[in-house]
Amino acid sequence: MLDSLFEKYDRLMLFDTETTGLLYSRDEIIEFAAVVVEKQNGEIVVVQEYDQLIALSPGGFVPPQIEQLTGISNEDLRSRGIPKTRLCCDIARMIAGNTLLLAYNAHFDLSFLFYLLLRDGDPTILKGKDKLDLLTVYKDRHSYPHKLCNAIEVYGLADQVVNSHRAVDDVLATVEVMKAMEAEKADLERYVNLFGYNPKYGVEGKPIGSVTYKPQRYDPIAPLYQL
Repeated sequence: MLDSLFEKYDRLMLFDTETTGLLYSRDEIIEFAAVVVEKQNGEIVVVQEYDQLIALSPGGFVPPQIEQLTGISNEDLRSRGIPKTRLCCDIARMIAGNTLLLAYNAHFDLSFLFYLLLRDGDPTILKGKDKLDLLTVYKDRHSYPHKLCNAIEVYGLADQVVNSHRAVDDVLATVEVMKAMEAEKADLERYVNLFGYNPKYGVEGKPIGSVTYKPQRYDPIAPLYQL
């Protein structure tokens, strides 16, 4: 499983964020979760699980609708949130070496990750890191709707994982969705550094320089890498 990816990469880091809003240049990450996966003796092995609440910047707060959605409160972040500088160091260690970065709706999470590193760490650690968006893969294979919860249902994973709007649950669900995608069609490597976007709205925010963006229909007629 995932032979084509592990022929090129030593490890995969799947990650997810919870944030105070949708504007990555203004809003903040309040939870960061990641799973590092390697292939050992022919088996996919989770070698690290990471989940931390992140302290807010001075004057920052969790909007009521975000607290209601995630269950993360201002008090949670004050009492248990780690400093952003520590998160940046932890991320640098997890993605060191020949690591592929994966997420479901990766443009969103990578945008927040870049601005976190720009403010509190070293954004150059992302340079040269290949990226894979599993939402793009799912949109190529299944009709609307395309949320993570829809992928969980379509792949029959509801009794194995939870889509709870908490980063740790969502990233563990993403691992299982990735495995199901590979079993469905072994072409994940064709989507590395290729992100789809809604042609009606365009790419949200600033494009990632190392990524090729292509318009992607709700009901695709061919794989995006062939268009």
